[in-house]
Amino acid sequence: MPAKSQSLGERLDLVRVKLRSEVRITPKIALVLGSGLGGFADTLEESVAIPYEEIDGMPVSGVEGHAGNLVFGRVGGVPVVAMQGRVHLYEGFGPDEVVFGTRLMIRMGARSLIITNAAGGIADHLDVGDLMVLSDHINLTGRNCLVGPNDKTLGPRFPDMTEAYDGGLRDLAKVTAERLGFETKSGVYAGLLGPTYETPAEIRMLRTLGADAVGMSTVLEVIAARHAGARCLGISCVTNKAAGLSPDKLDHSEVQDTANRVQSRFTSLLRAVIGEAGAA
Repeated sequence: MPAKSQSLGERLDLVRVKLRSEVRITPKIALVLGSGLGGFADTLEESVAIPYEEIDGMPVSGVEGHAGNLVFGRVGGVPVVAMQGRVHLYEGFGPDEVVFGTRLMIRMGARSLIITNAAGGIADHLDVGDLMVLSDHINLTGRNCLVGPNDKTLGPRFPDMTEAYDGGLRDLAKVTAERLGFETKSGVYAGLLGPTYETPAEIRMLRTLGADAVGMSTVLEVIAARHAGARCLGISCVTNKAAGLSPDKLDHSEVQDTANRVQSRFTSLLRAVIGEAGAA
């Protein structure tokens, strides 16, 4: 008789066991660090970085600004694991590949996910350089990582997405930023397939649909995390005004430049939020 094929949960468990032989930290909080924001992983204490190429099943991004390491460490004593860079649907990866790292970090023990991205600002209340705490998202990628047979060891067949982004974590991010001396914004993130930036007509459509910012990531990872029962906090760095809202043409270098400019503020917010959430 042919051997029974391994389930996704079983494959994740095999990777977890292998990583356990290299890393002793059991993370409480997982992080996904987007374009230009991966430098936060370099600030972790007692850090151990494992290149994606050395992790079975882990896809590797070819996009500039995504280093490609799974980094274990501590933030003020709180054990964390961070994806220093991510892969995207527009690179040709499937939904399961896009969320593999998120699922692995949760399988390693993380019960909360902090996910970051670079986004184009649509709403009038957003300026370039703002940090926007996600209140909700609109999945316009046309894909969902839960399509196909459901692995009950990962989560239920029909997960609830009423509160995709945890209200308590959102409030914590807002209050923490105020204590640090700056303001966060709040809004709805629209996730699109890419890789082209949106047309002005598409931005007008997104505004009508209720989107405040737009990007090419995040929504699938949050679906996977909520499927697994993890709490989620999403933070967008508004790196540019969306198409048609500025006379400038959109360029990836602008995304990286803005992310680098706000990195110290972003890092201070993440460290403080992790310290509070990890102590709870």
